This record gives sequence, structure tokens and C-alpha cells, in this order.
Amino acid sequence: MISKGVTLRGLEVFEALASTGSVAQAAAVTGLSQPAVSQQLRNLETALATDLIDHGKRPMRLTPAGHSFLGRAEAALAQLRLAQSELAVMDLAHLSALSIGLIDDFDNDLTPRLVTILADSLTHCKFKLITAPSHKILEDIADKKLHLAIAASAGTVTEGVLEYPLARDPFILVAPKGAIKGGDDVMAQLVNLPFLRYEKNQLIGRLIEAHLARQKLDLPERFEIGSHLALMAMVARRIGWAVTTPLGYMRAVRFHDEVDAFTLPFKPFARTISLFAGADWAGEVPASVAQTMRRLIDAHMITPALAQLPWLAGDLRVLDG
Repeated sequence: MISKGVTLRGLEVFEALASTGSVAQAAAVTGLSQPAVSQQLRNLETALATDLIDHGKRPMRLTPAGHSFLGRAEAALAQLRLAQSELAVMDLAHLSALSIGLIDDFDNDLTPRLVTILADSLTHCKFKLITAPSHKILEDIADKKLHLAIAASAGTVTEGVLEYPLARDPFILVAPKGAIKGGDDVMAQLVNLPFLRYEKNQLIGRLIEAHLARQKLDLPERFEIGSHLALMAMVARRIGWAVTTPLGYMRAVRFHDEVDAFTLPFKPFARTISLFAGADWAGEVPASVAQTMRRLIDAHMITPALAQLPWLAGDLRVLDG
């Protein structure tokens, strides 16, 4: 039997403390006050009758018992988050056809989960799913080639298309490991590394270029890359630096050991990930799919991202419908 003081909130707090080493950052990640974080940890350690964290070290460090317990706690939390997201199965049995397009940022993890959930509901339905860059998906929903689309918002209103915001995805700077050594003048430290651009036909490329222009940043044009993973590979190989988003960063997990991520050294900005639906599809179906996507994005993308990049707490977040 699990000890009475071992709670889900306590496990989440311990996970956040282990990843950040700071009560303040753990509070930001979990949405609790700093005293509440400390109390949750005390309750958990009391219930387990052992110290999980060496309270005499700053930043906090796990004890040997803490290291052992962390692996089990993370595995348990991952399974609970998966179960929560997959319980949100939609009642779509009445549909005869459904076509949906998803941004390719979700290919690694989220798209397979959504397809599984949809398959459980679409018992008598002709189903089509495509993945593509945002600009292509937005073109297809506008041309009525898709019933639903999940993509980055272009920030414009398209006649006959309704938008359901899902998540805020702020832009961040990624650079080769160790290229930025701290200090305020980040751009000066990058002066000998070229800026790696997304292909300008892509929506993410257009959003970044428009913001750089607003900040009057004129960066030399040398590289323009149409593949997100190729761009991240170039950063990892120390060819240059780039501007991307946390969802893009998490998609490139294979390069994390060779890449550092930072807040932007100029005015911050973000993109919105939204679900789009034709006006004739307004109502229960898109709202239900949107709510399921918010749960999936929160559990499988935002929570892992904040564990690695806790300074994004409050900035990278799910948006209410």
C-alpha cells in the first residue's frame, strides 16, 4: 500500500525540483507558491521516511535515494499523463467522413496519439489524416480540402474558417553548445556564427522575418533551410544559430546534447497553435477535438519542455478555448 503522504502533487513537485534545482523555478513550473512547494516536498520526504534532496546545497541536489526514486516517479507520472489524455475519447461515431491536417511539429509523438484516439471513435467513418507545414495546412483548410486543421496561426481571419486557439508557443534562440557563455550581449557572442533561416515560404519563416524587420535586425542571408531537423542539425554541428520555438526544440530531441536554448536577446514574440474548422463544421466536433488536443499538447509537449526549459513557465502554455 502506498504511504498516505505520497500524493500526485507531491510527485509533480519533486519532479520539478529535480529538474530545476530551485524552489522558485519549481513553483513557476507547477503553478504553486514557493511555501507550498516546500511543504509538498516535506510531506513527501516524511511519508517516505528519507531525504530526497540535499537541502544544504544550492542549487538543490538529489540524494542517492532521491536519484533512485526520481526514475520511478517520472515513469509513474508519464503513465498518469498518458492515461488522462487518452481518456478524452470523443464521440465521433456519427461521422461518415473526417479529413484532418496536422502541423508536422507533432509528428514525433502527438500525431500518433491523436490518431489512436480518433480511431477509437471513428467506428463507421472514412478517415484521412495528413501532416505538413502550417502554410500548406492553412491553404488546404481555406480551399475546403480538409474538415479540420491544426497549425500555427497566420494571425489573419479567413472567410468561412473558424479558429480555436490551443497553445502559445514562444520563440527562443538556439545556439551550439557553449557558444553563449552568459552576459547581456548575446548578439555580440554570435557575431562569428551565421544566422540560419527557415525557408521564407514557410509560415514560421515569415513570422520570424517579420519580427526581425520590426526590431530592425538586418542579419546576413546565407542559409535558408526548409527542414526543421536539418536546421537543428546545423546548429548542433556549430554551423550557425537560429530562432525556433519550444515545440520545435522538443521535436529535435536527438540534438539536445549539442544545443543550448535561451530567451531571445531582443523583444519577445510567440506564435499561436490553433485548430481550424470550416464554418459548416462549427459546434461539437471541432470543440471536442480542440479540447483533446489541448490535453495532449499539455501532457506530451509542454510538460516535458518545461522540465528542460523551466524559464518558459507561464510563457509556453495551453490557451483556453
